[in-house]
Amino acid sequence: SPHISHISRRLLSDLLLDRSNFATMTRYITSTDHLKTIMNLLRDGSATIQMEAFHVFKIYVANPNKGAAVHDLLLRNKERLQAFLAAFQNDRADEQFAEEKRFVMDEIARLEPR
Repeated sequence: SPHISHISRRLLSDLLLDRSNFATMTRYITSTDHLKTIMNLLRDGSATIQMEAFHVFKIYVANPNKGAAVHDLLLRNKERLQAFLAAFQNDRADEQFAEEKRFVMDEIARLEPR
């Protein structure tokens, strides 16, 4: 059901962002399959699901030790991600989100071929 699906994504986001689960988060964010899923969820019809996906996506982008496959996937999609994020959730009156979005956009702008 959509409700269970939302709860699952929320739980995933909470688990990955919890410091005590650092090893699990580190393994999760090496997967390009997971990254592709999260990138697709950024475009979901539900603003709530988009935000949950953003919280996981920013972990991929912020990771200074991105694996080559994750780095390359982000780089291949750099222009599309920049255009998408420029228009993403612009109606939110949330300064913390705005700062996080700026950070993610800056990190994506800095992506270069290895």
